[in-house]
Amino acid sequence: MREITQKWLEAAYLDIENISLIIQNDRLTGHVAFHAQQAIEKSIKAALEEFEIRVPKIHSISKLVYLVGANVKIEVNEDIIIALDSLYLESRYPGEFGLLPEGLPTRKQAESFLLYATEIFESIKSQLEGKK
Repeated sequence: MREITQKWLEAAYLDIENISLIIQNDRLTGHVAFHAQQAIEKSIKAALEEFEIRVPKIHSISKLVYLVGANVKIEVNEDIIIALDSLYLESRYPGEFGLLPEGLPTRKQAESFLLYATEIFESIKSQLEGKK
C-alpha cells in the first residue's frame, strides 16, 4: 500500500475515533455527522490515491463514490450519503457545525452515521490491503 494511502486511512480512522469519544453526547450529534462525513471522504480518497486517480478538492461523497467505483466496491446507502452530503461543512458561525438541512441530527441518525462510516472505512481498508 502506498504511503499516501496509509496517511489518508489514518486520518479517516482518527475521525472514527473522535466519533466514538463523543457519540453518547446528544449535544454533539452535529460533530458526529461532520466526523462521519470526513471519515468516509478520507477513506474514499485513500482508495483514489492507491489507484493513482487524481484526488479532487471536493467533499461530495456521492461524487467520490462515482470516481472510485471501478476500483473498490462501496456499499451505497443513499439516505446516509444524501444526508452527509447536505452538511454545511463550511460553517463559520457557532451552531452551524454539522447541521443537516432540518437541523441537528438525531441520536439515531448519529449512530447510523458512525456505523456507516466504520463500514466504509473497514471495507476500503480491507480491499486495499488485499490489492495485488
